[in-house]
Amino acid sequence: MNTEYFESFDGTRLAVHRHGNGRPFVLLHGLFSSAQMNWIKWDHHEAIAEKGYEVIMLDFRVHGDSDAPQDPEKYPTNVLVRDVAALVDHLALEDYDLGGFSLGARTSLHATAHGVLQPAHLVVGGMGTAGLGEWHRRAAKFRRVIEKFDEIPRGDPDYFSMQFLKSQGVDRVAARLLLDTMLDLDLALLANVTMPTLVVCGDEDRENGSAEELAGLLANAEYVEVPGTHMGSVTKAELGEAIAEWLAKTA
Repeated sequence: MNTEYFESFDGTRLAVHRHGNGRPFVLLHGLFSSAQMNWIKWDHHEAIAEKGYEVIMLDFRVHGDSDAPQDPEKYPTNVLVRDVAALVDHLALEDYDLGGFSLGARTSLHATAHGVLQPAHLVVGGMGTAGLGEWHRRAAKFRRVIEKFDEIPRGDPDYFSMQFLKSQGVDRVAARLLLDTMLDLDLALLANVTMPTLVVCGDEDRENGSAEELAGLLANAEYVEVPGTHMGSVTKAELGEAIAEWLAKTA
């Protein structure tokens, strides 16, 4: 696996981890996580690469090995969509696939629904209708975690999120700025997402609403359940295997 860096549209330095050889698959991680935490640690990148793919794993700004600027001007609306588009341009990708988990899935859907990116195939993991159309509710939870970081006691519903944020060493100033760039998605725009799509979600995962309902709103989607909760499903081999098998089947 190789790690590279490039400058995004505004000069922010972003890390990209590349593994395998073959068809390009741009794979995006979840909020306050990283490529290492979501894809590499659990060998999902290996499962996908074995099917003949180069797995291209971006660390979003404020995450992983990428920069976390504290300048508000570095956080325009939908900045993560612009970062992924910058990566696609940087690598001169034309025929490629795109996917992500949670925030990565949300970003992928925003990019395709707004016509910013046009991958041949799309993978949407750990995301439902509420995580798109009612994102403001989810974002409010994370704003509380950031703003009340040192005051959240054990037993609080947000305690686990606070501990995860701490374990990942996330810059809270930059993270707060990033949250304000993410808008709700008008679900009517999902009509623009016409490429073959895998919607994959843990059988106990309701963090972002109904993934099955989301699949039903997409023109060409297949819904697959894997074991686990929102945070638990990403640690299980079944997630990577489901993605790898679907990509191989639809290639």
